[in-house]
Formats: sequence, structure tokens, C-alpha cells
Amino acid sequence: MDAPDRPDGPGPTMLDAVGWALRAPSLHNSQPWRWRVDAAEAALYADPLRRLYETDPDRRDLLVSCGACLHHLHVALAAAGTGVRTVRLPDPEDTDLLAVVTIVDGPADAAEADLWPALPRRRTDRRRYADRPVPGSVLEAVTAAARRHGALLLPVSGQARRAGIDAVLARAADEQRCRPGYLAELMTWTHRYAGAHDGIPAWARPTRPAPRGTGPNRAFPAGRLTATAAAPAEGGVLAVLCTRRDGPEDRLRAGEATSAVLLTAVRAGLATTPLSQALELSATRSVLARDVLHVDAHPQLIVRLGYPVDDRELPATPRRALSAVLAP
Repeated sequence: MDAPDRPDGPGPTMLDAVGWALRAPSLHNSQPWRWRVDAAEAALYADPLRRLYETDPDRRDLLVSCGACLHHLHVALAAAGTGVRTVRLPDPEDTDLLAVVTIVDGPADAAEADLWPALPRRRTDRRRYADRPVPGSVLEAVTAAARRHGALLLPVSGQARRAGIDAVLARAADEQRCRPGYLAELMTWTHRYAGAHDGIPAWARPTRPAPRGTGPNRAFPAGRLTATAAAPAEGGVLAVLCTRRDGPEDRLRAGEATSAVLLTAVRAGLATTPLSQALELSATRSVLARDVLHVDAHPQLIVRLGYPVDDRELPATPRRALSAVLAP
């Protein structure tokens, strides 16, 4: 899966760039954002009506998702040759106002512009990954991308650590299944009404979940996504994205770092899957940091990187129209 050629850049307006930002990943493809846009400024708001209260009790996933959308906007504006100034959490009295991005005179961010070719190609790929090593140069590149946004990306190496992270993932799955409302939310976002333009369609979900403890993906209701008939053992790399602190801005910036990591990996020809389940419970989050990673940091997301055994490109999951996310 070669890196794509650079496609034409986005249109020249802020509204065009926000349209591209809507391709960002989000928890269950819930797209929990609203935008207020004028000619030279865009304000990003969290949409509380799209928060998954049982899956995301402390708004972590909502803020990470919105941070990814914010970074996608930065990439689109940089690709259009536009310089920007971004103020995060500008109003302490309005916790839903997450960022204000203003077009300014000055050069575009070249590093962000370089990620543009990956933005239309990025997919959450839940297929089995081949037992093919991810090059060290790619791991260095994605680690540097996270660091550029103030986050740490820690690849999980060694059998002991991988077994530890698999145990944390299995524990989170077991505990969440017992939480009132969790399964109802899962069904809501995997069985959307016709024309919803959100959620996880059947063709993006595996035909059957991996047996408990044998795979990192969340156990979704069975779908139609298959790998090749003779799939080898699960390969790829799991990497944990962490921040030094755990406030709202840290979670927002973790989402920006997540977007940068995913786009950097896709640019290098990898498939990617963001995994949040182990971080949605305080107990498993603590175990992951203390007993598996041995770090004094706050895990915010796990990223799965690798080469799918089936190299056919997946279609894009549905997205709401730009008009549906614009605030009056």
C-alpha cells in the first residue's frame, strides 16, 4: 500500500477547510463537534448531544475526538498555504468552546501541509494485520509527530508488555459489558437509522469479534468486514499515546497528536486503528500506566499500526454534511 500522490489541496476558504476537518476519527464515529465559521475564523465546539455518557463518563473521548478534528482543520489550512493562530479553551465559562482558529498573515505550517495527502485516505481499519514488522523509521516518524503536539507515543514492545496490554484490554471489555447503558450505546451507534451519516456501518465491523483476549479491537456487533481467507497471526504494533497531565487541554491536544500520528502512519503506507476502550475506565487506565508502561504519565489512546492482510482500500465511513455541524 504505497503512499498516495499529493491530491489537489482544499479550497481557499475557511469553510472548505472545515469541510475536510469533518473526516476526523471519533468515538463510534459519533462526530461530537459543532463549528461556527466566518471568512477568517472558525470556532470549534463540543456537541454534548453526541457525547456517549456511559462509554465516555469523563468526556475524555469527546475531547480527543474534537482534538483530532481540530488537527484535521490545521492540515487542510496548511495545505491551502494558510497561516493560522489557534487559541485553545478560550473561555473558562464555556466548556464546550474548545478552540478558535484564525487565519493570519504568515507562512503555512510545512509539517502539517505534508500530511495532507493522507487525510482523504485515512480509514479506521479493523481488519487483521499481517505479521510484517513496522519499520523502525516509521515508528520514529509517528513518535516525532506525537511529540510535536506535546504528547508521548510509546510503542509496546516485548511479549510481556504486549500480554499486559492485552490483559488490560480484556479487563476493560469485561467491565464495560456490565455497565448499565454501555451495550445500549454500542447498539445505538452500530445500528443507525437510514440517512444518519454517522456511526459504524456493518461493512466497517468484523464478521465476528476475535475471541476474548486475542485481539485489540472492541467487540462490536457482527458486521461484514472480512480479511483474507488464510490470514496469518495478528501482527502490527500497538502504541500508547500519553500526556504529562490530564486536564481538558491535555485531552484536546492528545486528539491533535492522535490525528498527526494516524496521518503520518497512513502517509507511510500503514493501516491504523485508534483504540480507546482501555482508557474509558479509570481502573484500567491506571493499570496501563503503572503496571504495563511503568510511566508517570496519563494514557489517552492506544493506536494500532500495521499492514492489513487484505490491501484493498476500505470505503470511507459516513460523515454528516457540513451544513449539519454549523452552529447558527
